[in-house]
Amino acid sequence: MSGKLYGVGLGPGDPSLMTVRAVEVIAEADVLAYHSARHGRSIARSIAAKHIRADHIEEPLVYPVTTETTGHPGGYKGAMEEFYTEAAALLAAHLDAGRTVAVLAEGDPLFYGSYMHMHKRLADRYDTEVVPGVTSVSAAAARLGAPLAEGEEVLTILPGTLPEEELTARLAATDVAVVMKLGRSFPKVRRALEGSGRLGEAWYVERATMSGERVAELADVEAESVPYFSVAVLPSQVDAERPVREYGEVVVVGTGPAGPLWLTPETRGALAAADDLVGYTTYLDRIPRRPGQIRHGSDNRVEAERAEFALQLAQRGRRVAVVSGGDPGVFAMATAVLEVASQDAYKNVPVRVLPGVTAANAAAARAGAPLGHDYAAVSLSDRLKPWEVIAERLRAAASADLVLALYNPGSRSRTWQVGKARELLLEHRAPATPVVVARDVGGPGERVRIVRLDELDPAEVDMRTILLVGSSQTQVVRRGAGEEIVWTPRRYPEV
Repeated sequence: MSGKLYGVGLGPGDPSLMTVRAVEVIAEADVLAYHSARHGRSIARSIAAKHIRADHIEEPLVYPVTTETTGHPGGYKGAMEEFYTEAAALLAAHLDAGRTVAVLAEGDPLFYGSYMHMHKRLADRYDTEVVPGVTSVSAAAARLGAPLAEGEEVLTILPGTLPEEELTARLAATDVAVVMKLGRSFPKVRRALEGSGRLGEAWYVERATMSGERVAELADVEAESVPYFSVAVLPSQVDAERPVREYGEVVVVGTGPAGPLWLTPETRGALAAADDLVGYTTYLDRIPRRPGQIRHGSDNRVEAERAEFALQLAQRGRRVAVVSGGDPGVFAMATAVLEVASQDAYKNVPVRVLPGVTAANAAAARAGAPLGHDYAAVSLSDRLKPWEVIAERLRAAASADLVLALYNPGSRSRTWQVGKARELLLEHRAPATPVVVARDVGGPGERVRIVRLDELDPAEVDMRTILLVGSSQTQVVRRGAGEEIVWTPRRYPEV
């Protein structure tokens, strides 16, 4: 009979935080294995020391390399893979001999732990049990004495070894975060926190529950003093005090064509950090609600008033996110905000514009690649410009053989523009020119069709629809099981 394999979580460092089950398993085990560096000291063994008996068979699993370089032909990864394979073979020999093996692991065995490398190599061959342990994340939050995540806040756990840009993006996009594996990564993590605008919220916890424990505001920590066993914590912001500012700021953000899946990390971060959200009610409804934030919804036709209201809030020290659909700079709120912000009364208010996925790009991606070559974007709404101007631009773009992205094609009060635009375009385009009719892309009512220009039905078009009209080069191809795609070649034929 083979022995049984245990992965035993020992908690973050304080032996009193070991679970009853962990103590029981250690008592039952014949063999205790634990990882260590080449100096021979093992944190896992030190945590469990008082439960180790003289008759236990101890198997130190000594890493061949930690932070130093290696001459292994496979580099660091090759050296570690070879080590894990040899360690697994050593434990398998004990298991084959009928011995019970407990692999001791700091924290939780399957949470960034070395035990998992043994588990992946042995659990399919031997009876295995994993004993969970208290993680360093939970220990750090307990030592801070602050809620880690509350209500519907999203907790993100990140290794500090990630590239700086990736860390910055993920820190900007989440509510609550813990960054692990600091050590030599600390300067990079600090820059990422600063770049994401989160440095002021960040706390530093070193060796939580262990001797030498330290808790401090992360901005005050010297990089040279940071060991590997430390974490950065961005705790819950539910009851956090809002800073008092002389001036706030206005950030104009694009939500993309639909809901949260279309938000960029930078936009998520700006929305999470805002004191106030200002926007068309339909767009505000796409944004998750956060405690402490105030929403100011309004009708879609009061853009100038909405912009001025946002700037006035910022003058009172509020951080304001003006929410726009799609990209705020494409027929949307960025222009309205910047126009009002250019007035003398608001020139001292900081204003930023963050991009979003445009309706044209979203529709094009669903259909294939109709915008693969030069294209023009035209709004068919004559509410802010005369139809004569729209008609002139349609003729110019059509005669230049540009693909056209037609925004705001129709509404309840505007029902004739699509038909008129079709007539103008047919003066320059073949009747069979493909048109992508895309409605509610990314939303529950999404419908994307490819029709001929001469068969475009204005009755199918409303304000939630965008039209992509192909050029003379745009192709429609049927693939696989009837799938139809449309694309415009990047190479234009020589004249």
